[in-house]
Amino acid sequence: MSQYVSRLGRRSPATPSRLRLPHRRPRRVAMLSVHTSPLHQPGTGDAGGMNVYIVELAQRLAALNIEVEVFTRATTAALPPAVQLAPGVLVRHVDAGPYEGLAKEDLPAQLCAFTHGVMQAWAGHRPGYYDLVHSHYWLSGHVGWLAAQRWGVPLVHAMHTMAKVKNANLAAGDTPEPPARVIGETQIVDAADRLIANTTEEADELVRHYAADPGKVAVVHPGVNLDRFRTADGRAAARARLDLPQDALVPLFAGRIQPLKAPDVLLRAVAALLDRRPELRSRIVVPVVGGPSGSGLAKPEGLQKLAARLGIADVVRFRPPVGQEQLADWFRAASVLVVPSYSESFGLVAIEAQATGTPVLAAAVGGLPVAVRDGETGFLVQGHDPAAYARVLARFADDPALTPRMGAAAARHAQSFGWDRAAGATAEVYTAALHAHRRRVRSHHG
Repeated sequence: MSQYVSRLGRRSPATPSRLRLPHRRPRRVAMLSVHTSPLHQPGTGDAGGMNVYIVELAQRLAALNIEVEVFTRATTAALPPAVQLAPGVLVRHVDAGPYEGLAKEDLPAQLCAFTHGVMQAWAGHRPGYYDLVHSHYWLSGHVGWLAAQRWGVPLVHAMHTMAKVKNANLAAGDTPEPPARVIGETQIVDAADRLIANTTEEADELVRHYAADPGKVAVVHPGVNLDRFRTADGRAAARARLDLPQDALVPLFAGRIQPLKAPDVLLRAVAALLDRRPELRSRIVVPVVGGPSGSGLAKPEGLQKLAARLGIADVVRFRPPVGQEQLADWFRAASVLVVPSYSESFGLVAIEAQATGTPVLAAAVGGLPVAVRDGETGFLVQGHDPAAYARVLARFADDPALTPRMGAAAARHAQSFGWDRAAGATAEVYTAALHAHRRRVRSHHG
């Protein structure tokens, strides 16, 4: 834990923090996730790694006796106002805008209504009910900023992705993030008591692109559910369950189908590989597990059409998004998970796949160089040239022992990314935020 505390730079050994803090940790946190509900299926619409992050983090914080209430936008009239996700974790559905058919881009117009819903829930409680606000993504950050000020509590914010970083790494033909988001993010960085970054690189980007105060930024690696993502009964059994040939080369793509995630790079790489090595066609299967999302919704059939144009429709298998248990099976069955994203704040799938004993071939962007140990638990590729990915896939085709060898190292590496560690580090950030906030309030009144 010392690396997190030292980044925060808020302790002196002479005065133990527990002597100065009446509550070392917050008792109850209001967690804000406007655009994606922790109850949604990852891999559909706007649901992805952030959903998993919030669910897992909230449950582990509750196990540390920090109650969590997650506020999210109601997306169907059938939802009850509050659902208990786990002991100590409550999900509150806030009415803001029409239930169906509202794209993430339309949500800024609904933030006022969402804030109203959050304030209504708070008004029903005694003063001081929430000790801290933790907002996820810039849309929630705006609501969090207002709520934290109104309640007189600290704001902890996690960006998850940043407009300036995404715009600097756009896929060809993808839509840039709007200026309103850049302005919004800049305001939140300024307002937050603490900013949580997934990696040191993300922390540096906050300072470089958004002039964040380095003393306010803490690095906490996200975790992975090591009970669910594990080697279990191995590759052969998983392939039998998923009806995949035992001796096939299976490069897997799992995630939302949109230009940012670059599934087209994998398809082009497979086409390049088969051009050079036609004999591999009979023993390659390429599963694409996920649904169209974001700017990918404009052309939901785009990837299927690309597979046909490249002449590889016979080896690609498109599958809809699946639950976490079945996703773990797809990871186990694969020879290698391919993550060719243009931008990725962490890339949770890369750790999840490694935890099941499967190596990863990834673009060297964002948090992926932290998630993947190049040459040991997988391979990192600079850029998005399909030929470079094809060369790595050829190595897996030519050396059947490469998958189990790297997979064993990958499973060991993933063990250091448990959620308990991430929750403990997040609780430390909360404590530092409470302490800094109290000090600031005291100096204002002093």
